[in-house]
Amino acid sequence: MKAIQFAETGGPEVMKLVDVAVGEPGPGQARVHHTVIGVNFIDTYHRSGLYPMQLPAGLGMEAAGIVEAVGEGVSHVKAGDRVIYFANPPGAYATHRVMDARPLVKLPDSVSEEQAAALWLKACTVESLVERCTRVQPGQTVLVPAAAGGVGVLLCQWLKSKDVTVIGTVGSPAKVEIARAAGADHVLAYDEVPVRVRELTGGNGVDAVIDGVGKATFETSLDSLKRRGILASFGNASGPAGPLEIGLLARKGSLFVTRPTLFDYYATPEDFAAGTAAVFAKIAGGVLKAHIGQTYALADAVAAHKALESRQTVGSSLLIP
Repeated sequence: MKAIQFAETGGPEVMKLVDVAVGEPGPGQARVHHTVIGVNFIDTYHRSGLYPMQLPAGLGMEAAGIVEAVGEGVSHVKAGDRVIYFANPPGAYATHRVMDARPLVKLPDSVSEEQAAALWLKACTVESLVERCTRVQPGQTVLVPAAAGGVGVLLCQWLKSKDVTVIGTVGSPAKVEIARAAGADHVLAYDEVPVRVRELTGGNGVDAVIDGVGKATFETSLDSLKRRGILASFGNASGPAGPLEIGLLARKGSLFVTRPTLFDYYATPEDFAAGTAAVFAKIAGGVLKAHIGQTYALADAVAAHKALESRQTVGSSLLIP
């Protein structure tokens, strides 16, 4: 099989397409033939060394495909099933994968493999951020930096389904309509925050900021919050936010700041089942629709990462094995 691996951390150029033997699944495992692979910002964190891994290593946490074989004790999926998964450790940037079968979820006929790979990890992230982390309620107002990105689009869609006022920020005029189409009520340039946010909220600020940008927006996100508001800083697209002097939170209005990760919110079988069921319900209800902005061959993973890190992408990016 073909797989993307890296033997040293660094820029996109450290990724190499290599030949790797694919084995038979052992107990509790399955072998999946990937048809579509999701590209996520966390993949760049692994590759760059921000999230350390034992090297050499594979990349990618999300893919859709067809189950080819299952090992002893696996009953929830079988050979021939269409499946989607997100899983740690990484290894989805490959034509095939032998893996723990537990994260595999059967796809309903109504969901294509392309749509699933474009939104599964991102949508589960959104569910955890909105429903469990910030616990946003109908009638509240939320700021979404990078509202035209892969996660940002789904955040806007999910929040609007809860009757939430959404203020999105984007990095270029070309991305404004994407954010609006996803449900953003107001779309701002980054340099308009926090002044315009305060104006749009009558001087109060927003109830929550759900921010995957990181360093570049951390300060303005804090300054956009109302008293006792919450900032969920879940990503580092511009680099990790710097150290926080905790007394600042009191001075700015008894604010809450959290750095959530999806795997903590989906840590138990019960949490996983509840979260994924909620995501499938939103998909079935027409709420969540992935915007597939870019598609690359697996061999072009370097180009996919370069585009993602330079903020040139819109919506979701996919690799095709």
